[in-house]
Amino acid sequence: MDELISSRASTAPQPGGTPANTDTAPGQVSGVSPLPEGPVPIGSLVFADELPDGIVVADEAGRIIVFNRVAARLTGLDPAEVTGKFVFDVLPLRDSEGRDWWVYADPYHGLPTRTRHPERSLYLADGTEILVSVGYVREDRAKSGARGPRPVRRLVISLRGAKQRERLERSRAELVSTVAHELRSPLTSVKGFTATLLNKWGRFTDDQKRVMLETVNADADRVTRLITELLDVSRIESGRMEVHRQLVDVPDRARKIIAGRVVAGDAEDRFRLEVLDGLPETWLDADKIDQILGNLVENAVRHGAGIVTIVVEPTRLEGEDDPAAVAVSVRDQGDGISPDVAPRVFRQFWRGKPRGGSRRGQHGGGTGLGLYIVKGLVEAHGGTICVRRAPGGGAEFRFTVPAGTVAA
Repeated sequence: MDELISSRASTAPQPGGTPANTDTAPGQVSGVSPLPEGPVPIGSLVFADELPDGIVVADEAGRIIVFNRVAARLTGLDPAEVTGKFVFDVLPLRDSEGRDWWVYADPYHGLPTRTRHPERSLYLADGTEILVSVGYVREDRAKSGARGPRPVRRLVISLRGAKQRERLERSRAELVSTVAHELRSPLTSVKGFTATLLNKWGRFTDDQKRVMLETVNADADRVTRLITELLDVSRIESGRMEVHRQLVDVPDRARKIIAGRVVAGDAEDRFRLEVLDGLPETWLDADKIDQILGNLVENAVRHGAGIVTIVVEPTRLEGEDDPAAVAVSVRDQGDGISPDVAPRVFRQFWRGKPRGGSRRGQHGGGTGLGLYIVKGLVEAHGGTICVRRAPGGGAEFRFTVPAGTVAA
């Protein structure tokens, strides 16, 4: 908390080389310390305008010394006009019951042991809801040698828009609803067939028992796939998706995916694999590459038409110095995806318009999470993915990943 937080608006040097001073009351001047001269330790200087949240910093008297760009956007106020004014006048925060937050929180004269206020919803004068958290920077007793309560040196207020939280809450509610719906059907089936077999085992023939047990097994696999998808979504959203690199033969992984589809009952002549010369040695996560290829091929088989073609070719990532990269395209010969819809296909729960009794993007159990997970896995490798019209019509999902190194 003792690190210097600097805002370009409030710390810009004036023509004479001195920091900006703003009169806030008769005989009172808000002075802002200039940026330190000489070497500055890494992490000791943070420009407030570069932070993702709104930041407002008030001095020991309650005058604003930092008001960053995000805070200006959330409140509609000009940093140049509010710098030096009292924070409780600039941000008249009230709770949902209309109470003045500054009065009942009393940050400057309240509990001397208080260090922060957790994030909560408060409202500006115009009724705009914002998420506010407050931190205290108090006098360092060890340095000052003073005894008794430690006075507040600075008040650091963090502001976030409430709309982002609302979107997150809606997304979570939709996820819970989707999961409940997808789990209900297979679990009901498992429970029904299991109870029937336990109670009336002797009444069924061996063939009937086998059919019931195969259904239970398939529904159990469906539940397992759903749980795996949920875990992947959790790792992607929290940034905990780990990539364990090893030497991977991408064309060979594609051949195994095709072989698996054929064993499962798809016609062998429905698939085509094209491998271009010059592929670099690739160090990737084999399991995740299988998952990416499997999901894209599944999507093409379920919602495309004609031959499904997988093209593996050498390429480079745009803007990267290292040209070593591999691109994989999965193409079908169906109706394709219109350009105006293409940017949305990798979102959670996206479903296209019904076509022939199926929906483009709804696969792997119908949760609408498959393509979202594919995008997360590709990006975890440092790559990119897009969807476009295939050369012969239909949809083409193309992902590019850097070749990587054994030490990556």
